[in-house]
Amino acid sequence: MDTRSQLLTTAFRHSISEPSVEIAYQRFRALVAQPIDYASFCDAVADLLRERLIHEPVRLPEGALQCHWHLQLTPAGASAARKLLSSPE
Repeated sequence: MDTRSQLLTTAFRHSISEPSVEIAYQRFRALVAQPIDYASFCDAVADLLRERLIHEPVRLPEGALQCHWHLQLTPAGASAARKLLSSPE
C-alpha cells in the first residue's frame, strides 16, 4: 500500500493528534507496518489536503498557546478509506 493509502486508512482507524508534525509522523510510523520516510509522509499529507480528503492538519485550538497537528478525514476521505479497506489487496 502506498503512503497516501496508508495515511487514509490509518486516519480512518486511529486518531493522530500531536503537538507537531514531527511527533505526528512518529505516531504514524508506530501505527503502520511499512517503513515510510518523512518526505513521503509530508508529500502524502499535501496530496490528501489538495484533494480535500483530509482537513487542514495544523490547528490552533481555542485557548491554546501554540498550534496542534491533527489528522482528520473529510467525508470524502472517509469514503475513500472505506473503499481501500474493503478492496482485496
